[in-house]
Amino acid sequence: MVFPDIHRVVTGHDQDGKAIIVSDGPLSTVVELDALPGTTLHEVWSTGATPAVIDSGEDPTAGPITLPPPKNGTRIRFVDIPPDSEDFLTHGASRMKDAFSQMGDEKASTVKPDSPHPLMHRTESIDYGIVMEGELTLVLDDSEVQLRPGSVVIQRGTNHAWANRSDKACRMLFILVDGAYDPEIAEALESRAATS
Repeated sequence: MVFPDIHRVVTGHDQDGKAIIVSDGPLSTVVELDALPGTTLHEVWSTGATPAVIDSGEDPTAGPITLPPPKNGTRIRFVDIPPDSEDFLTHGASRMKDAFSQMGDEKASTVKPDSPHPLMHRTESIDYGIVMEGELTLVLDDSEVQLRPGSVVIQRGTNHAWANRSDKACRMLFILVDGAYDPEIAEALESRAATS
């Protein structure tokens, strides 16, 4: 399945404070991951502070891809996820270091020999994931949920993967918000990491 290009309109203000269109067209940054052919990140926008600074600054998506949102910030992106291939399910775990390195967050990968899916990862953020087209399965440490268009996942810093067990690509919209683990959860995660 070939998805349409994302059309982005960015507004702003002129020197007199009048509302204007700053840009109207394709996204500046669209990247297919080398280690995961067919997985494409479409960077829409990001903010680097809370509250977000409303300015006339440059496009924050220019430059290298970064998986998590900026500290105290947000990120919005579309991700196209191809069907899981037999090769990926068998050998994908060995490519995750490269895949997450290309996304600027090598440490996000949590895949281990007994992981339920090669794409297992975690970020310290609240992520709103919305299925736009296609189907996916949300995979957690010990459970799974089938997702279809209109499904919304509130991902609260958990270890997870997106499995595409269909025969068509899936497009998801993600809005990521920087977060910090509750101290009890942080302690439980550290303890779990120490015993595995």
